[in-house]
Amino acid sequence: MQELTFAGTPGIIVLVAYALMMLGIGFWVSYSRPGVREDMQSYYLAGRHLGVVVLFFTLYATQYSGNNIVGYAPAAYRIGFAWWQSVMFMTIIIAGYMLFAPRLNNIARRQQFLTPTDWLRYRFESPAIALLAALLMLWGLGNYLLEQLVAMGHGISGLTGGTVPYQIAMLGFVIVMLAYSWMGGMRAVAFTDVMQGIALLVGVAVLVVGGLYLVGGHLGDAFTYVVKEQPEKAAVPALQGSISWISILVLVGIGAAVYPHAIQRIYAAEDTRTLRRSLARMAWMPLITTAVIFVVGIIGIQLYPGLSDVQSEQLVGRIANDVAAINPFFYVMMILLFGGVVAAIVSTADSVLLSFSSIISNDIYRRHIRPDADEQRALKVGKLCGLVAVGGLLILAWNPPTLLVNIFILKFELLIQIAPAFIIGLYWKRMHSRPVFCGMLIGALLAGGMALTGFGKVYGVHAGVIGLVVNTAIAVIGSLLMPADDRRVDFAEARH
Repeated sequence: MQELTFAGTPGIIVLVAYALMMLGIGFWVSYSRPGVREDMQSYYLAGRHLGVVVLFFTLYATQYSGNNIVGYAPAAYRIGFAWWQSVMFMTIIIAGYMLFAPRLNNIARRQQFLTPTDWLRYRFESPAIALLAALLMLWGLGNYLLEQLVAMGHGISGLTGGTVPYQIAMLGFVIVMLAYSWMGGMRAVAFTDVMQGIALLVGVAVLVVGGLYLVGGHLGDAFTYVVKEQPEKAAVPALQGSISWISILVLVGIGAAVYPHAIQRIYAAEDTRTLRRSLARMAWMPLITTAVIFVVGIIGIQLYPGLSDVQSEQLVGRIANDVAAINPFFYVMMILLFGGVVAAIVSTADSVLLSFSSIISNDIYRRHIRPDADEQRALKVGKLCGLVAVGGLLILAWNPPTLLVNIFILKFELLIQIAPAFIIGLYWKRMHSRPVFCGMLIGALLAGGMALTGFGKVYGVHAGVIGLVVNTAIAVIGSLLMPADDRRVDFAEARH
């Protein structure tokens, strides 16, 4: 992130304020609900009592991180109009939710599911499927958490103008994150999501207004400039580029919808009607957030032509500096924006960590190591394992070796392989456990092997999508070839 000329002491003050608010939320939840740390349903799912507003903001925080703000605008700067795909794949994620979320919420409430694999265990009665899915989820969550830790360090260091070094910044906010999430569980995480969501929405709106002011107040002029001065950024993509576009819509649209921390928010909804209302509001957020960030990137093409790829990564910081110089109001709002970006990164990290810990405590420890363990002991084990995982990821993020980072890029490619079991399994009674397991395993090995050996795309199609196609074909055709299996699942209870 660009070091900001308005950073330094004001940035430190804002960060301290955000940190105190997060800790205050954690303390308030812990004080008002003293049993939150003893009951797994309360700690990991907020007792299934998230209302429309809080559920909306926590879903928003799950889908949008501070990385979206500082990363998507530079992508629009480099790619041009073709980056409108970011708005589309963020919209597809909502469609992905709607494929299964209301139906899954109905079953989850009846069966008291805690983690995403509880549905798979209930649906297929297969410990092998549940364990494989848990491992794929843990890999995806570990990858996502590593990304957020690195972004956290860079974001705080940039906001403070380098006053707080990258490593110290990362370590300090990790401690804050652990403290409030340990005190209040998902309820504390959800309320911090409300805070950072409001900060991001307001900050991004002010950023684009300031950017438009810098280019003369007319967005059409910025678009005309791109068409006239850099026509390659307004050109129709080549065939392979269009195929890649469709591929990433599938990869991100489905992959992000089956993120474990997203599924647990589906479980935590107060009821199916609440979930539907929250998702209906989420459908507007790609236009309100991602499209606005896209506009910021297009404005940047006119403001700072000729930036290299490395320089373009600092685009949001450059624009924020110039917007802050307009008048004191914009100065204050840009400080709050970047504080909100950092808070958004922390908020995403805490959601991921909470989901990671729940899978360890419920799906690994209680299912395979100590089936007789009570909930309090399982909670402690999940928290401690989460702490160990954060420690290991901090070591990687401190000075990450390139090879290890390349290995950790496998996120959607592997995670999306659980989608057939989750989505098709909700609607098709005949889906059989053995071909589902084989498809999930082969799809994951194929996608992971292709990505790690340099075949991340084939004619524009991502390795994860190729793995998903093979995975789905094995699961569906294999189920058709298997004898009908009388599953105990009552599909009638899933009506919504």
